[in-house]
Amino acid sequence: MSLRRLGGAAVVVILLIAGWHERVLAFPVDGDQTALPAKTELNEDALSRPREVFHSEINGRKSDLIRLGNLAFASPSILGSVAQRAGISCETCHVNGAGNAKLFMPDMSTRPGNFDTTGPLFNPKADNGALDPVRIPSLRGARYLAPYGADGRIASLRDFIRNVIVNEFAGPEPQPSTLDAMVAYVQDIDFLPNPSLGPAGRLVGRVRESERRGEALFAKPFPHDSGLSCAGCHIPSAAFVDHRQHDVGTGGLFKTPTLRNADFNAPYFHDGRFDTYDQVVAHFDRVFELGLSAQDQKDLVAYLTAVGDGLNPYEHDGAGATLKEINDFAILLGTAIPAGDKEVVTLAVDTIGGELRELTERYPDRKDTSVPGGEQQRASARAGLKEVVLLLRRIDMAVGEGRTADAAADYRNYRALMGAAIPSMLASAERWSLFNIEAHDRHYEALRQVMQSKHMSH
Repeated sequence: MSLRRLGGAAVVVILLIAGWHERVLAFPVDGDQTALPAKTELNEDALSRPREVFHSEINGRKSDLIRLGNLAFASPSILGSVAQRAGISCETCHVNGAGNAKLFMPDMSTRPGNFDTTGPLFNPKADNGALDPVRIPSLRGARYLAPYGADGRIASLRDFIRNVIVNEFAGPEPQPSTLDAMVAYVQDIDFLPNPSLGPAGRLVGRVRESERRGEALFAKPFPHDSGLSCAGCHIPSAAFVDHRQHDVGTGGLFKTPTLRNADFNAPYFHDGRFDTYDQVVAHFDRVFELGLSAQDQKDLVAYLTAVGDGLNPYEHDGAGATLKEINDFAILLGTAIPAGDKEVVTLAVDTIGGELRELTERYPDRKDTSVPGGEQQRASARAGLKEVVLLLRRIDMAVGEGRTADAAADYRNYRALMGAAIPSMLASAERWSLFNIEAHDRHYEALRQVMQSKHMSH
């Protein structure tokens, strides 16, 4: 979702956010033409995205049911009117199935990475009158992590997804087939592989001494209650969870979160109050009077870091990655068109069309002087992407009118363009696209200056 999709949202400040290896210029949303609060931060101009690993692709082939669930997950159309106007989807909070640690909405968040699911913005009927946001969790390995919700209040993933759609975001009652598909998709999102973990959750391979000492401390009974230990709740052989709720001195009962891939799941605790493992360990040492020395705390942090690691956690957000996702979505049209499945066709066209329009904005208009050069290449890329969006609209109209043969012909043309011409156009223009860090920074710096100037004039 681009700034333009937010209805001409204005940018008023610039934040430099350091990722694990990247420079990211992130812009809060501002202005009166967006459904979101001023200075909302969605981190959608990031230059990399969390890598998504699918269990089905490791062990076979991703099914159309999972593709449909992924499509619905990325579509604002399944949510309520406010989310639709803002272009918000499940994917906005859970980027590629991971948590969005930079998301921040005034009056809905107290810090980046948390969100009030019972706040007034998306569903006033669900507003409990209190600002009590919860951390935006990663969905990796969700099939192992029941019950759901920060407080573990919902046993079924299907019921939880329905609750998010209908109650938290005021969406219409989803079709049973859509819910089934979304459950299948979320259950298919796997943990990033971690070579440091053996089958029983023990550290294996070249283990540092500090990590080994931390592992022993993790399993050691608490001094004031021998029935408690870190490993007693975060059971290593069970994805580091016990499927129960506990009071750990934060003001209520909350479910045990997994430690798998947790290096990339900050902020921590149910409300995201802590940014680092050091803060988490210090909290437990204080609340449970563990008597940990400074070295003990360092060893526990080393162990948690080893357990929470994962291979290749991020990938560059280039045109290739976007086209791969779009093409995966479009496979559904190959079966939905001949079947005359209007619902799936419309969902696919709306979602893919939105992704293509967002991709178009990554290639600045030739009038955008902040990115010098490549005017013809940028114009060709934009024109090509707009052409396939129009083809998708024709497909939707044809299926809606029962002209499946015409829709099938347009779909063949769409596939041909997306198979060769569009990737070639985008590759030719990539040097001047916002996927290029230099062009990206120049573009957003110019935008920042314009918006600051407008802000000061008011």
